[in-house]
Amino acid sequence: MVSVQINRAHVCGGMLIKEDYVLTTAHCVDAFTGNDKLEVVLGAHNITQKEPQQQRIHVQKYIKYPCYKKNKRPDDIMLLKLKTAAKLNNAVKVLDLPKKNENIPARQKCSIAGWGKTSQNSSWSSVLQEVTLVVQFNFECKKIWNDTFDNPSMICTVPDGKKAFCQGDSGSPLICGNAAEGIAAYTFRENCLNRKYPEVYMKISYFNSWIKQVIG
Repeated sequence: MVSVQINRAHVCGGMLIKEDYVLTTAHCVDAFTGNDKLEVVLGAHNITQKEPQQQRIHVQKYIKYPCYKKNKRPDDIMLLKLKTAAKLNNAVKVLDLPKKNENIPARQKCSIAGWGKTSQNSSWSSVLQEVTLVVQFNFECKKIWNDTFDNPSMICTVPDGKKAFCQGDSGSPLICGNAAEGIAAYTFRENCLNRKYPEVYMKISYFNSWIKQVIG
């Protein structure tokens, strides 16, 4: 689990997929300028404290999926190449990519963790939070989100009015079973707990060949 930070402020979640690569969402750096400092923090529980197990590593470059367009929802995925490799230990591990591009069954329970808002009007959480969510049928998500939802490359979950991912959780991995299947992309901006609007993730396996091409 990764905290992606600009100028030492948390902006997004992410996942370590190789010692020197992090997978996250592309819109996390839409406002990034050349004068900003882009870093990741690994092994953190409380990102406002300097915990002994934390690793803070500078990002050498960010690589957005080639089809991504700023402020657009499809293809919202990005790789961060780290300046130095992370040290793998009990607090920092690599998450495996899904092996096949398969559909995630609806009604399956999955979990997501992050340092985002815990409610619409709250500040971002300093301590890592985790919630369990239920996968929704893709056709239901398409019906609500229309053109912004792309069936082959996205997954969605249903908020129950109490639990959801929210602002600050973009890029965080959706874990189903033991595999990371999605990364949080977007939700209903006015209220992330709104039951009518499913939460949407980029489906990692759809982008497998591009990811492997970049990270070697």
